Amino acid sequence: MPVNYDLSVIARQFQIPGEFLHAAPYGSGHINDTYAAVFQERGARVRYILQRINHRIFKNPVALMENIQRVTAHLQAKREPRALTLIPTRDGGSFHRDALGNYWRAYVFIEGAHTYDAVESPRQAYEAAKAFGRFQRLLSDLPPPRLHDTIPDFHHTPKRFAALEAAIAADAAGRARSAQKEIEFALARREMTGRLIEAGLPERVTHNDTKLNNVMLDDLTGEGVSVIDLDTVMPGLALYDFGDMVRTTTSPALEDERDLSKVRMQFPMFEALVRGYLSSAGGFLTREEKRLLAFSGLLITFEIGIRFLTDYLAGDVYFKVHRDGHNLDRCRTQFKLVESIEQQQQAMEQLVETL
Repeated sequence: MPVNYDLSVIARQFQIPGEFLHAAPYGSGHINDTYAAVFQERGARVRYILQRINHRIFKNPVALMENIQRVTAHLQAKREPRALTLIPTRDGGSFHRDALGNYWRAYVFIEGAHTYDAVESPRQAYEAAKAFGRFQRLLSDLPPPRLHDTIPDFHHTPKRFAALEAAIAADAAGRARSAQKEIEFALARREMTGRLIEAGLPERVTHNDTKLNNVMLDDLTGEGVSVIDLDTVMPGLALYDFGDMVRTTTSPALEDERDLSKVRMQFPMFEALVRGYLSSAGGFLTREEKRLLAFSGLLITFEIGIRFLTDYLAGDVYFKVHRDGHNLDRCRTQFKLVESIEQQQQAMEQLVETL
């Protein structure tokens, strides 16, 4: 972590009973700083999540926390037993702002469940997709007003593509020459970037970051029990969520795998995703949304690839990196998966038609 925060002081700003013992970095997220904090409560050790919101990325953390507060309260009203639960501050707020201007929040730690960075079985893919579909369905009747756009145009692929073109032209970090193959790959696929935006699909309440590691799977049953990381919950297209599931769960490789021979779209994983997602979300999706399920996986994988490429060209200013060329490695992995999806697109579409 770039800064050594006094987490004992931060923790005491929230309505957490007991005595703070210690805290350590937790999880594998790229954006926020997340810690598991341990408290002594009535003779037992109890864990909580403390998280610093990256306000360089999320420009309006107040609006972001308003979204999260509304969404978590709505899920709890639906009697979701293990829904993400915010812990209020001492003065009843949803977040604490420290003396350095950092924004902090606290959650109940969800025990007896874990997240996975890479899918291990079609059953996991099915359960994760079912959980995300249920999340969308439960929020389909969220009362007005409309949620805030915490990151405007987050999944607006044409604008992401325009940002890539600007990064290529600027070449701020002098890296364009080392990414020429990836640049050519991206530019050759310009035409498909507007297909979802132009399809006239209905606006939904969506998660917008449906990586496998954003749903917790029960340690005993394997069922998806809680959708987490709600920073990007906002109005969007249902297919943004499904497309990112395809990107995250159909390849056996990690997001930054250097050995591209390991990267491929596994059809059984895609089938599990479709079946799981439709089992919980199929009842409210339109015919056009269902028809574009397979394409959404292709588009969102491409979109994330060009985002990694854009950040690499700009000098690694958005995503956390842990080695030289990390964002370029991530881009190459996404683009290899795009190729694999393209090769199987027809079979994917035929499967969806049969369900």
